[in-house]
Amino acid sequence: MAIIEATGLTKTYRSGSGPVHALAGLDLAVPQGTVKALLGPNGAGKTTTVKVLTTLITPDSGSATIDGVDVVRDPQATRRAIGVSGQYAAVDENLTGFENLEIIGRLYHLGRRTARQRARELIDVFDLAEAGDRPVKGFSGGMRRRIDLAGALVMNPRVLFLDEPTTGLDPRSRLALWDVIEGLVADGATVLLTTQYLEEADRLADDIAVIDGGTVIAEGTADQLKAQVGGHRVVVTLVDAADGDAATTALRRYGVGDVEASGDGRTYAIAVDAGPSALQRVLADLGDAGIELHDAGMRRPTLDDVFLRLTGHAATADEPDDPAPTKPGRTKQKESAR
Repeated sequence: MAIIEATGLTKTYRSGSGPVHALAGLDLAVPQGTVKALLGPNGAGKTTTVKVLTTLITPDSGSATIDGVDVVRDPQATRRAIGVSGQYAAVDENLTGFENLEIIGRLYHLGRRTARQRARELIDVFDLAEAGDRPVKGFSGGMRRRIDLAGALVMNPRVLFLDEPTTGLDPRSRLALWDVIEGLVADGATVLLTTQYLEEADRLADDIAVIDGGTVIAEGTADQLKAQVGGHRVVVTLVDAADGDAATTALRRYGVGDVEASGDGRTYAIAVDAGPSALQRVLADLGDAGIELHDAGMRRPTLDDVFLRLTGHAATADEPDDPAPTKPGRTKQKESAR
């Protein structure tokens, strides 16, 4: 049963160059106890979707419900059922980690004793016992993200919205936060995740929705989406970019579809039906032509390949879908959604 549902969502912004259709009839369903990832190029509508579902903006048309509650008709009840962690950590740097969590609990009217108890529980869950009583301004980026995510969990929400939760983190901190998210889902939480890291969706998501032009253009598991771009790919990296035409010819001879070239014009890839034999033949042809290779191999398709096939270009770091993004008041907006 879907705990998050959206049907026909539209949202248009006005700008000097004319209307910007951030959402154009978007449909979405997230089953309870699963992770759904939203992927798409810049301006595809991912952040706008999250803003609608978390009551921060109102759609022009369409409907959306969280656990059966209409997000437009009853935003207060919606906010009580959800937790939100946005792209930037919404924490007070002058307070300690513990104090940040306690004040969120007090804002939810938990009462002083209960708020303090819940704050201590979350400090332990997020492995911040040694740092929880220090001001947040001395925290690393990974610690700030953990405190921010802990704040979204003060009320034990059934539904959690994570808008690029690991942006800017080092690999170690990113892996640690992935472990936390997996633990939350194992305990029954439902997560809607937007991310610019394709490996993040590959690891965490039960299901992926690719968004472009304000609507869902493809949906399925990571394996199902990868299957759309072929079983294997032969990839060669040239020593001399001037050999690009010859490499393209050889790949086309044994591959299926178009040859994909990297920006520097040295790496070329193509989908193939029979990976090992196709690789052998490509290498033989390039060797006969005297073309030097820096590297060559065979690999499975990635979500980046899915992006390239479905949207026409590779995934890049995300930018706000909203042409007029929130400025300094952003933190207050985000806290209201918690």
